[in-house]
Amino acid sequence: MHKFLTGLASAVALITAVATANSEPAWPPASNAVHIIVPSPGGDIGDTIARLITDHLSQKLNGNFIIENHGGANGNIGAGLAAEASNDGSKLLFSWVGTLAISPSLYKKLPFDPQNSFDAIGLVAEIPNILVINNDLPARNLSEFTDYVTKHPGVVNFGSTGNGSSMHLAGELYMSQTATNMVHISYSAPNHATNNLISGEIQSMFQLIPGILGQVKAGKVRALAVMAKERSSTLPNVPTTAEQGYPNLLSSTWFALLAPKGVAPDIIERTNKALNEILQDPEVRQKLADLGATPLGGTPQDLEQLLASELSKWNQVVADADIKVQ
Repeated sequence: MHKFLTGLASAVALITAVATANSEPAWPPASNAVHIIVPSPGGDIGDTIARLITDHLSQKLNGNFIIENHGGANGNIGAGLAAEASNDGSKLLFSWVGTLAISPSLYKKLPFDPQNSFDAIGLVAEIPNILVINNDLPARNLSEFTDYVTKHPGVVNFGSTGNGSSMHLAGELYMSQTATNMVHISYSAPNHATNNLISGEIQSMFQLIPGILGQVKAGKVRALAVMAKERSSTLPNVPTTAEQGYPNLLSSTWFALLAPKGVAPDIIERTNKALNEILQDPEVRQKLADLGATPLGGTPQDLEQLLASELSKWNQVVADADIKVQ
C-alpha cells in the first residue's frame, strides 16, 4: 500500500508539473511579435545597433522580434513606456547611457527608475568618445593638450550637441580630471560643430567615434585620445586616455537590453544567452566595428554593476558643473 501511495503521489506530481508547464505561454510567442522599444525616432546609431541585434534575436530564439521607436525627451518617453509595459515578455527595452544613467541627474522627474523599473538582460556594445582638436592647435597628445589648456584658461572652446549630451559631459569630465578650464559651446547639430572645429571657430570636441571618423582619417582634425580602456579597432593608432595617464577619464555611449521589472527569469536567461552568442558572431562584430562600436556582452549582473557605477559618476559630473537642461 505504501509503495502504491508513493507511486500515486509521484504520478500526480508529474501530471501537475506537466499541466503547469503547458499552461505557461510559449516565449517567444509563435503568433505574436516581441516588441523591442528603442527610445529614439530612428535612423541614429542606437537604432542601427538595435536593429542589428533584433534581427539576430529573431533567428536565435525562433521568434518575431521587431523594433518599436518612441523618440523624445532624451529617450525618457520611450523608456517610460517600457517601464509601464507588461512583464510577460511581449516588450523589451533597448536603451543607452544617456537615458539610463544621465537623465536621472538632469531631470527632476522621470517616468521610470533605471534600477527599479527594469530587469537587466545584458550589455550590447559601447562607442567611446574621442578627443579631437583643430589642426592648428600645438598639441600632439593628451599631455600636450592639457598643458596648453592649463596655460590658456577659459580660452579653448569645446563643442557639443547640447547641454547634458555625451559630448558635453565628456568635456566636463575632462576638465574635472585635469583641473582645467575650457568654454563649452552648445550646437543644435553635430555637423555644424564639426565644421566649426575644422575651421577653427572652436578648438576641440569630445566626439563619438562614428561622428568624426571620416574627418580624422582625412586629416581634417587631429585625434588625441580615445576615452576608453582599450583602443578602438576603427582607429587603432589613437592611444587611449588610460594609456596616457588618465585611467578614470573614460566616457562612452554604451547600449543595453532590458525588460520590464518582474519578467520571468527564464526569459532573462534565454535572451542573455542568445545575446552573448550573437555578440560572438564574426559578422556581427565586424558590423559593430564598422559603426565604431565595441561588442560587450556579459551577465545581467555586469549591466547592473555598470549602471550603478555610471549613475554615480555622471551624477557627480552634472552636479559639479551645475548642468541644467532646458
